[in-house]
Amino acid sequence: MNTLQNFLEQYFTGNSLHNLYWFTGFLLTGLLLHRVMARHMSHLAYQILKRDIAGVPLNDFVRLMKPPMDAIILMSIIYVACHQLTIPEQWNLIPPEKFGLRMVVERLYHTLFMGMVTWLCIRAVKVVGLLFQKRAALTETKVDDQLVPFVRDLLILFVCFLGLFATLSWVYDVNVLALVTSLGIGGLALALAARETLENLFASFAIVLDRPFLVGDSVSVGGMSGDVEQIGFRSTRIRTDDGSLLTVPNRLMVSQSLDNLTERQTRRARFFLRFPYDTPPDRLKAVMTDLRNLIGQHPKTNKKTSYVRLDSFGDSGFEVLVIFFVDSPTISDFRIVKEEINFSIIDIVQRHQVQFALPSRIVHTTDTAHFEKLI
Repeated sequence: MNTLQNFLEQYFTGNSLHNLYWFTGFLLTGLLLHRVMARHMSHLAYQILKRDIAGVPLNDFVRLMKPPMDAIILMSIIYVACHQLTIPEQWNLIPPEKFGLRMVVERLYHTLFMGMVTWLCIRAVKVVGLLFQKRAALTETKVDDQLVPFVRDLLILFVCFLGLFATLSWVYDVNVLALVTSLGIGGLALALAARETLENLFASFAIVLDRPFLVGDSVSVGGMSGDVEQIGFRSTRIRTDDGSLLTVPNRLMVSQSLDNLTERQTRRARFFLRFPYDTPPDRLKAVMTDLRNLIGQHPKTNKKTSYVRLDSFGDSGFEVLVIFFVDSPTISDFRIVKEEINFSIIDIVQRHQVQFALPSRIVHTTDTAHFEKLI
């Protein structure tokens, strides 16, 4: 026993083998088990908070909380392992209170640790946001669907600033109050440098407060149209009809004329039907009468606003103007109804033995040979 104790007390670069064994043991434990420990701590936290976050699935909670917990556990084990060792005096390192290698290493470690804690707080905010998003999905109104992500992003921004100021105060001994006061002096220059960012930020507040559109609405702005998928601090994401995802700055969303297509009660179809000039008038009238009956009897058209009239005499023949409104704000329903009516129009025209007029043009040519003979 005494021999083992003497062996363990042998010193290596100022550290006994006993301390080196503890250092190695902590380090290996952290490298091998930090992920398992993070998973178990995430499950334990979920069980403790299960009553408060009812509605958030366990998989989503672990997916959000496990990575920052994993990083914090690993960094804590490394910290404990390193404290099992002492720095040899012969290295002549400057104490951490003065600027040198030890100060740089310690402050870098504490900065990373505070970053991991801030990351954990951000993920906690996302868990709460996920909880309220699921609750908002159960309500009929879309206002809360838009408000929850906005407030979540606002809280994340607040946590980031709080983590930054806490790091400056705790790690670098910076007077945060004096720093904030000094920032007010250069605030004008900062505002000018970030003018567009501030414009987009204020525009996002205007969108949330005025609510010209909500998440899920179909809008048309600046020649673009699609469904609103997300409203952020800087931009709004719009999914177009062809599947593309457009990112539009919020300042453009509030500075241009915007048509909220979802607010429409109906959608209009307007087109011309052209018939040759040799079409008998009685057949043309019969076709127009059947068209009026078709539109008036369709279950998804607005009967009060349909319009079928002989509008003009065009280059190709008679031009019949057809206007009707579909009682649906969605573009998919509108296209389905329009397709049904178009096929019915083809049947009506064929039933009355009438032809659609084709574009035609009369071209006059000059007899070149006769013209040359005259010259």
